[in-house]
Amino acid sequence: MNPLALSWPIASPGDRRVPAPSSSAPLEILLVEDSPGDAELMVEALRESDLSIRVTVIDNGEDALLYLRRQGNHRSARRPDLLLLDLHLPRKNGHEVLAEIKQDRDLRAIPVVIMTSFDSEEAICKAYDLRANCCVRKPSNLEQYALTVQKIETFWLCQVRLPRKPTDERGPSRHYSEI
Repeated sequence: MNPLALSWPIASPGDRRVPAPSSSAPLEILLVEDSPGDAELMVEALRESDLSIRVTVIDNGEDALLYLRRQGNHRSARRPDLLLLDLHLPRKNGHEVLAEIKQDRDLRAIPVVIMTSFDSEEAICKAYDLRANCCVRKPSNLEQYALTVQKIETFWLCQVRLPRKPTDERGPSRHYSEI
């Protein structure tokens, strides 16, 4: 019996995009990245999406947790559909942020993609031990960077089905099953 050969992401020949999910609200992405250059590359790659996406960039781990918990200046923050997290951050590093997210009942279902430069095998294993959903090495060339971001977007925002989250006292949150 021959294994089924699939190419990823699945799209029609010559088409690099997967159709956007039907939803009127933009998909929320939280990018936690302290390098302005890397953040700019990521945002630029996400702008090329066919999806309706809103990206919030935060440059340190402490503020990322305040944002996720809707505290301080982030009381009106929308719950992200996806978190892109660098490991090397000021104030709280990516491992510390990841540990707090995955221990918090209200946050642990948010998919966390670790975006990192050339980290050690130990750092990657630690991220997976802390329940990172996946770890991705940041490509060094611009074309590969855009392609990597597109694959992350296609998989996590179009293909994955996540549990529904209830509405909270701050208003309706996105229901993950709508993605």
